[in-house]
Amino acid sequence: MFNLSVSSILQLLYGTLLVQTYAHIIDKAESGMGLIGHGDGGNVVARGHVPLDVEGYPTAPPELELRQVHIYVRHGERTPVGVRMADPPANIPEHWMFCNTARQFRAAVSSATAEEGQGLLFPAVQTGPAAEELRARRVVERRDGSTAVGECLLGELTDVGRESTYNFGSSLRKLYVDKLKFLPDVVNSNDELYLRSTNMPRTIESLQQITHGLYPMTKHAKDFVPLLRIRNGKDENLFGNTMACKRLEVLQIGFAHAAAAAWNTTLEPLDKKLSKFIGGNPVRLDGKPRASGILDTVRAADAHGVKVPSEFREAGVLDVIERAVVHEWFAGYRTEEVRRLGMGPLLSDLAQKMQAKAEKGDAEAPKILIHSTHDTCLAGLANTLDVFDERWPAFTAAVTFELFKKHTPTAQPASSWQNVLSMFGRHREPTEHYVRVRYQNQDKALPFCAEEGKHLPGSPEFCTLAAFRERVKELTPVNWEAECAHTSVNKQKDREEAQAAAALVIAKP
Repeated sequence: MFNLSVSSILQLLYGTLLVQTYAHIIDKAESGMGLIGHGDGGNVVARGHVPLDVEGYPTAPPELELRQVHIYVRHGERTPVGVRMADPPANIPEHWMFCNTARQFRAAVSSATAEEGQGLLFPAVQTGPAAEELRARRVVERRDGSTAVGECLLGELTDVGRESTYNFGSSLRKLYVDKLKFLPDVVNSNDELYLRSTNMPRTIESLQQITHGLYPMTKHAKDFVPLLRIRNGKDENLFGNTMACKRLEVLQIGFAHAAAAAWNTTLEPLDKKLSKFIGGNPVRLDGKPRASGILDTVRAADAHGVKVPSEFREAGVLDVIERAVVHEWFAGYRTEEVRRLGMGPLLSDLAQKMQAKAEKGDAEAPKILIHSTHDTCLAGLANTLDVFDERWPAFTAAVTFELFKKHTPTAQPASSWQNVLSMFGRHREPTEHYVRVRYQNQDKALPFCAEEGKHLPGSPEFCTLAAFRERVKELTPVNWEAECAHTSVNKQKDREEAQAAAALVIAKP
């Protein structure tokens, strides 16, 4: 049953290893996006991405004041992460010509100078009008040495993706600056906003576009330069980090095998329609190409107006593949262990920042925190919070956490003695804070906040910060490194045990 090498299993789950220390975790995982017109509950998906719905944003009850916003957004449209179905009769292009915008760039550079009596000096990078610039034009070179202007790399953010992420940032401005007056019109310093991305070109470029949409250059204070934060691979928590957590890796592999065992028979009827497009191979979760790869290519094509065979449009085709792939990748997040190891560190960071804001008020910056990440992060978060819709997250889909402060009734003026005590942090009346979670433009009432006293009366979507932190504490490993440590004595036995445990969770079709 388990006759694959370790490297083959890693390829099976994560795709081709890339130069980045953890890039292999993401690429094959990103096998889907919303179809044109796909959506649930009125959620509109426009050509593969989810626009932020400013007009449909539900304002909070008048007694609540917005204090902080955390946004986790998937990057914009990209090319497929692998070449698939390029041969007849599918004829989906091998080369994607959707990357013209970012092919010309300018960068400030350090200039080597030699001073009398000294060696060659490399001063710090200059900025301002006198800065020396490096101008270049980037092109993709093919195997035969030829180049084509505008061609994209595999998995690269395209011009379509740059536009959708810029529009996402522009919508953030319309919502939080223009409509709610929550953010300032002009950004003055990096204390006012927190910007972070995973160390992947498509997420970094998406964050740049979002930032430019939120605060274009005309809305920058003099000398303001946004800081884009990026963590080393071992410290990354914007997705389930199997590179740094070997126990999580074992569990995810087990779920992949269990999903294949449960769903491959359901996929068999698709062979008659689709095998001709994939070299005569069967459609399977662990096939060649993998079912996730088929979904990835078709939906990337949809996002860019590339024609795909009509068979993929027939009822019971892509929706069945999507359900199978979603189980393969995300059913593990129905278990506490995968939730703790995969999303616990992220949620712990989030809860700590919200608590600091609640305690320190305006003294604690920033007001908005934007994280540019991947579909696996969004699905992992939504699943961990029990609000997942069992659909693959679309491009620019986002999970948003909003922190609110409840206004307290006007009290009698404090006495001098009470003022003195308050200086030492005593006799302060507790302030109520609430957390609202939104996913793909919809409020999500958290099941663990359903009990009376754990949410705003009459508004179950507003979870008390205390209840939210209580659940996050349960999901936070006391020692993540220790829980992640996994020294295998018998790898085959480990995988068989992981698959057996996963099979108890995987839903039968």
